[in-house]
Amino acid sequence: MSIALSMAAFALATSITPGPVNIVALSAGARYGLRASLRHVTGATVGFALLLLLIGLGLRELLVQWPVLTRAIRWAGVAFLLYVAWRLAADDGHIDDANSARGPSLMIGATMQWLNPKAWLASVAGMGVYAVAGEPVLVWQFAAIYFVVCYLSIACWAWAGASLRHALRERARVRFVNRCMAALLAASALYLLMT
Repeated sequence: MSIALSMAAFALATSITPGPVNIVALSAGARYGLRASLRHVTGATVGFALLLLLIGLGLRELLVQWPVLTRAIRWAGVAFLLYVAWRLAADDGHIDDANSARGPSLMIGATMQWLNPKAWLASVAGMGVYAVAGEPVLVWQFAAIYFVVCYLSIACWAWAGASLRHALRERARVRFVNRCMAALLAASALYLLMT
């Protein structure tokens, strides 16, 4: 297996699996449609790629020297996930029509990645495997491959949500889905506290 194919497989395994960013993409797709949710997808992808690059170019060393930063990131991530879960749970279930749909912003997507412990773990683990010496060519190659795979993976979740949109015409159904997504996010946050 070539290094590029191995990098792509790692990126797919860590990007497509359920996590906070993908849960929000699914919810955004269901509520706002695919087009509006692509801002979140783009922001999350750009945010992750930037995090991956910084880890590969030396941020990993800072985290090793200052473990308190890792704990601070974890607590900030948990707080942010609980905030997003609360917002989903409190949502009134109104589905916007195609003309007024805004969906989550680029910044929400990027912020979610920077406060997502899964993203930090994937970045540190991936760079530790594929660019352990910080070789710039491998760091940039891995980031480029990861960018494409990450975008497509998160977009799949948004598309899945958008596919459910027709089944969610009633506010009660939307509220139910939003509360299920909120519970999953809260469970993710609590799991992070226990690890």
